[in-house]
Amino acid sequence: MQQTRRRFLATTAGAAMLGTAGCLGGGGSQSDQGALSSLGCDIAERDPVDSLPTPTMGPDDASVVVDVWEDFACPHCATFSLDVLPKLESEYVSEGIVQYRHHDFPIPVGKWWSWKGASAARAAQDEADDETFFEFAHALFENQSSFGGGKREASLSTVRDLASDVGLDGCSVASAASRGRYRPLLDSQRKDAVENRGLEGTPTVLVNGEQVAHGWKDLKSAIENAR
Repeated sequence: MQQTRRRFLATTAGAAMLGTAGCLGGGGSQSDQGALSSLGCDIAERDPVDSLPTPTMGPDDASVVVDVWEDFACPHCATFSLDVLPKLESEYVSEGIVQYRHHDFPIPVGKWWSWKGASAARAAQDEADDETFFEFAHALFENQSSFGGGKREASLSTVRDLASDVGLDGCSVASAASRGRYRPLLDSQRKDAVENRGLEGTPTVLVNGEQVAHGWKDLKSAIENAR
């Protein structure tokens, strides 16, 4: 991970992320009220996106597959992404034992950021690759507390800066977030999570198709049993 301004932007949100229960949410999305234009980002309207590959790290022939459904406004997802995922990546993904797959599940926990954060992250994937997606997603979770206060211009400014930090066009990513360019894809992901899989909270973690608790100890044990 790059150690750039994201560490400066990150706040003390970690203190609110120590629980082990998942996030359960309510409420719908809200339209952005022109915050993007105030940032000086002159990006033409682009077609909505309804399909992208699942963001993945690790080999296709890994003996264990870990699937995780997350909401970018869920503090428990931030705990998982910042505390558990790096251990999983270091001990199992990098060794070729685990393939890790991210799935969007905007419950929504936050009426605005659940959708905008996921759209920004998918823009990173679409404009670069899966590696950039995970790097940028990590930065968004690090700065999660910056996005929930209703200050949309400041939030989109942070999105722009963090996207620039990972080598992306910051205005392009902020535009995708602001305009909900990936909302059709996210709606489809949410529908699959709720209607086809019966999921109710985030993060939901599956190891070779079996749901496990999202703490490191439980996840590690499940991986060892499955390999």
